[in-house]
Amino acid sequence: RRCVSYTNHTLLPEALESWPLELFARILPRHLQIIHQVDALIADEVNASAEDLDPSSVAVLASNGNGGAVRMSNLAFAGSHKVNGVSALHTRLMSETVFNPLHRLYPGRIVNITNGVTPRRWLHNCNPGLAGLVTEAIGDGWITDLEEIHGLAHLADDAAFRQKFMQAKQHNKARLALEIERSTGIRVNPEAMFDVQIKRIHEYKRQLLNILQLVVRYRAIRENPGADWPPQVRIFSGKAAPSYLMAKLIIKLINDIADKVNTDPAVGDRLKVVYLPNYNVSLAEIIIPGADVSEQISTAGMEASGTGNMKLGLNGAITLGTLDGANIEILDRVGEENIIIFGKTANEIAALRQDGYDPGGTINAIPDLSAVLQEIESGYYSDGDGARFKSILDHLRHHDYFMVAADFESYQQGQARVEQAFNDRQSWARSAVLNTANLGWFSSDRSIRTYDQKIWNSRKT
Repeated sequence: RRCVSYTNHTLLPEALESWPLELFARILPRHLQIIHQVDALIADEVNASAEDLDPSSVAVLASNGNGGAVRMSNLAFAGSHKVNGVSALHTRLMSETVFNPLHRLYPGRIVNITNGVTPRRWLHNCNPGLAGLVTEAIGDGWITDLEEIHGLAHLADDAAFRQKFMQAKQHNKARLALEIERSTGIRVNPEAMFDVQIKRIHEYKRQLLNILQLVVRYRAIRENPGADWPPQVRIFSGKAAPSYLMAKLIIKLINDIADKVNTDPAVGDRLKVVYLPNYNVSLAEIIIPGADVSEQISTAGMEASGTGNMKLGLNGAITLGTLDGANIEILDRVGEENIIIFGKTANEIAALRQDGYDPGGTINAIPDLSAVLQEIESGYYSDGDGARFKSILDHLRHHDYFMVAADFESYQQGQARVEQAFNDRQSWARSAVLNTANLGWFSSDRSIRTYDQKIWNSRKT
């Protein structure tokens, strides 16, 4: 037990964590002998424990009516010296839900060490304009001790510094606009609000929530083209797992909607939709410095931590997010006036599932969402092919496990708050400075030091 489990457990069905015993017996027979021994040791520890535990809840071997299986998460936990949650919420949920019996059997084994990002890559190298401004203001100690960046906080009230800060942001937005045109052919207005969601394409990360709300805005512009619509650019990027068909269909939906919106003369520059291809670190280093808004909208209780929220916030983007993953800790550090939180909490989501969630009824009670789904179903965004996105629509209406409809109205309100805040440029600049100044704790240097203190003990004195 001298190892550590790093887990990104997202409360997925147990079937995805179990490997058939037949597989071990056929290709890893000696491993199976060890697994039986581990299972017996756990049973002995359950018997010796003062906790009232169901032995099957902590067992490594499970009878599933199909020859048995090895519960891989339980095996990893049993064989570990420590098990790390990667955000405060993630750690709590592991202790209270998926690993609760094991947590009771082995108290103290689960520890929290929140993720971090390296300031060398994610500010100093990728954003030289802002990095130079920070160094000019407080010296270069922040490069190796990111928590020193808090020295910027008092400059949030300095109008001259805020102006320089936003000039650096504008330079980065112009660079991002050039990359968008180079890679997609789409021309965007660098003065528009750049709203960014860059992450792996997954239903729980809810790119679908973002694009459906965007269609509400698009429909509103079509219905009232003479109104004063502050320009927005919604930027998506990310990759889907090769066999994840729903994720790939969501990418197709985003791009089909983008084709319609971006070529509509009634819209012009007031709304653009961009899906940047071939997402990788090099592309992220261009997108992140140019972002105004950081979309962190996963279903509460599903995101282990995430680091995109840290990278974007460190570069002066304002988070629009749920109380999920490390968003909670970002809220604690930047203050509720410098972040925009929406949606149900993890406890509210769990209660809604337990009490019986009716997505169809929820959709019918939200006219904007109902109209958007009907328009997609009509084939308006798919060259008349009304069946193209049928599986997305059916899932939303009859299952909606990730609570897109349940959080839709709250997300709409969050988007309205973002737009209102962005229109007050001085206040927005102040919040942007405070995000950069207050996110120094989210450094990988701090994470690694804490790993050493709690787990590795490599520098014993």
